[in-house]
Amino acid sequence: MILVAQAMRILSTAALWLAGSGLILMTVFISGQVFMRYVMNDSLVWSEPASVILMGWFIFLGAAVGIREGYHLSFDVLLHFLPQGAKLVLFSISDAVVAFFGAGMAWYGSKLALSAWDVILPSLGISGAVDFLPLVGGGCLIFIFSIERLVRRAAGLPTVRFGDDTVEEV
Repeated sequence: MILVAQAMRILSTAALWLAGSGLILMTVFISGQVFMRYVMNDSLVWSEPASVILMGWFIFLGAAVGIREGYHLSFDVLLHFLPQGAKLVLFSISDAVVAFFGAGMAWYGSKLALSAWDVILPSLGISGAVDFLPLVGGGCLIFIFSIERLVRRAAGLPTVRFGDDTVEEV
């Protein structure tokens, strides 16, 4: 279990660094496009589609990490009135639903990528499947991290804010 937890932490950290790098790279691309358009009176035709692809990656990678670390959106009003056992059941149901959602993202994202495989993005010269790969990658990570949360909860381990062992689920 410890090796799996370490591997998940490494995967999560790598996803977070990739997401941050994608955000920075997208900012550089858009800044370059603004400079080229308004200062040089020219245009970088590839900057907008490349930025949109990067945006898909950093959104879905960041969302997966947020799910793993318990920072995703939730509605907690009912949880303040329930006993601990009921809370754990609801947390587990939530994680199972999120896992199925991630699996659906990966499955249908794969179908979309395969359907666009032969389409070439003119400004980038690459397959249109690249547009849908963030759905597949993010969906796989969301599924894996949600399953990890279920397994950790079943083992009695904390599932919120893994970096802070003093924080328990409310």
